[in-house]
Amino acid sequence: MDTIYSLASARGKAGVAVVRISGPYAFSAARGLAGSLPAIRKAGLRRLMGTDGQLLDEALVLCFDDGASFTGESVVELQLHGSTAVVRAVLDTLSTYPDLRLAEPGEFTRRALENDRLDLAQVEGLADLLDAETEAQRRQAVTILSGALGDLAENWRHDLIRAAALLEATIDFADEDVPVDVSPEVNGLLDGVLTTLAAETAGTRIAERIRDGFEVAIVGAPNAGKSTLLNALAGRDAAITSEIAGTTRDVIEVQMELAGLAVTVLDTAGLRTAQDKVEAIGVERALARARAADLRVFLQSQGDEVLPLKASPGDITVQAKADLSKTKGLAVSGLTGQGVDQLVARIADQLENRVKGVGVATRARHRIAMQIAQSALEDARIEVQHGPGRAEFAAEEIRTAIRALDSLVGRVDVEHLLDEIFASFCLGK
Repeated sequence: MDTIYSLASARGKAGVAVVRISGPYAFSAARGLAGSLPAIRKAGLRRLMGTDGQLLDEALVLCFDDGASFTGESVVELQLHGSTAVVRAVLDTLSTYPDLRLAEPGEFTRRALENDRLDLAQVEGLADLLDAETEAQRRQAVTILSGALGDLAENWRHDLIRAAALLEATIDFADEDVPVDVSPEVNGLLDGVLTTLAAETAGTRIAERIRDGFEVAIVGAPNAGKSTLLNALAGRDAAITSEIAGTTRDVIEVQMELAGLAVTVLDTAGLRTAQDKVEAIGVERALARARAADLRVFLQSQGDEVLPLKASPGDITVQAKADLSKTKGLAVSGLTGQGVDQLVARIADQLENRVKGVGVATRARHRIAMQIAQSALEDARIEVQHGPGRAEFAAEEIRTAIRALDSLVGRVDVEHLLDEIFASFCLGK
């Protein structure tokens, strides 16, 4: 494979910048810069020289041998002084070496996958970790990066291979008297995998929301104080407010972090019979986004109002404009801030309760693969119930499930995904 190099730390002025070189000529290229190299996995201070003999920088040099690096190849990391001029000078010098080329986005991580340093799920976990902005996103990404999904998939694979082997043994001895009925053990293995698969599949949608963010819609009648409440939650004037009913026509989004979770709060148009064509579009959009949201906060300005949207289990109903009237129960005023902290706590509690059901699979790709496996295993159970004469069909359904689960970690049928996945990485990863 080519020897590649790139800046592995963020661009711009910094205290330290890291340039990574990976591939069969990594050590020889580093010697061209530094003269001599420190011992494997030992850092050493070296003077880096350009092709013209001029000093480029003094840097810490760290070497990793084949099989002991992030990529699984020979790797040298140069820890430079983090000025843009130093980084540019070192990269320009490396570009003159005939056996080196600049890495493509995600190429270091792709090599880690190809050299069995990471499985595909771990690669996705690393991408999520690099993008993590909240504590919940960080925890979830670290779990995936640690190999939790791969371990789970391996356990499933072990049990299913055992079940398929038992069935295939009955096929091999179909013309002989086999004293042992394998169906109880096969059914037990299938039931165990199906149970954990169902639980894991159910948790993927919540895991996706942790990664992408929950949506919380504020809904209510016109002039109920929705935009004022949104501004109070955001801590800024994100939405225009006025005493004129129907001021908000489009959906306004504000992103924030609640209880360590990424949340997008939506301010929607007031729900009523529209007075004009433009407001009608706003009301239609408000209803669509509110229905699709993970949680709705119904802001009531008066007790007898009827909205064209019903609350779902877990939704929150709160009395609006608490500064103007005394009411029992949860009441808020976006103008004075009264009750806002309590409302935030209620929203956070609802979302945290949903997060408790999260699994280790985090993406729609994972959910689809597990659903395919579930369907195949349910068909396999039916075939097993029909007796030894259907063992061949049951074994084939199990093999279908194994292939689907193998795709979780990149064993089979994932080539079409790789370019898309690695395109999200920066050059140095």
